[in-house]
Amino acid sequence: MLNDVSLEPQDGQKALHAVIIVHGLGDSAAGIIGLGEAMRPTMPNTLFLAPDAPYPCEFSPFGFQWFPARDWTPAVVLAGVKQAAPELNAYIDHVIATRGLTPDKIALVGFSQGTIMNLYVGPRRTPSLAGLLGYSGALVGGETLRQERQSNPPIQLIHGTDDDVISFAAMDLAREGLQSANLNVETLACRGVGHSVDDEGLACGTRFLRKVLKV
Repeated sequence: MLNDVSLEPQDGQKALHAVIIVHGLGDSAAGIIGLGEAMRPTMPNTLFLAPDAPYPCEFSPFGFQWFPARDWTPAVVLAGVKQAAPELNAYIDHVIATRGLTPDKIALVGFSQGTIMNLYVGPRRTPSLAGLLGYSGALVGGETLRQERQSNPPIQLIHGTDDDVISFAAMDLAREGLQSANLNVETLACRGVGHSVDDEGLACGTRFLRKVLKV
């Protein structure tokens, strides 16, 4: 099972919902859980979890990766995503089994590689998760998603217009691919923002999570 970091509900409250935050290339559970810290004040009774990706990062001695990033050929990236997908699925199943929460009480949040993983895994799961929130990511495996989709979780994509790691254009391509598989997608362009999450993106993402989790 993947190593993880957790933020339990504040004031000893019972966890009625969970948000699983999936980090990007070279990051870690400990690094990305700060996003949960920022969302936590307006999300009572919510458990925030972040797993480490299963593989050490090729260029960071302290970080992890879901798949290699040396070759961005679509077939190579898809193969990497498929290899890591069972690990992420197993982690989600573990949260469901150990925390006593049904899938409709669990949302996925991703950043960069984490968004790529969530957009691949989330719609292929059944029963449906509560929702998918993706920052600065892309859609991989969209060409088979219509045939492989098992559920229809609501999706919110947020991307900076000045992203120099994963192009801003990837958000529109992802939206088109997801909509072609009959998935419901909303998008937000954050003007002048690079490969990061700004205050506008954080506020939009938190509103989305509160809505789909019924917080």
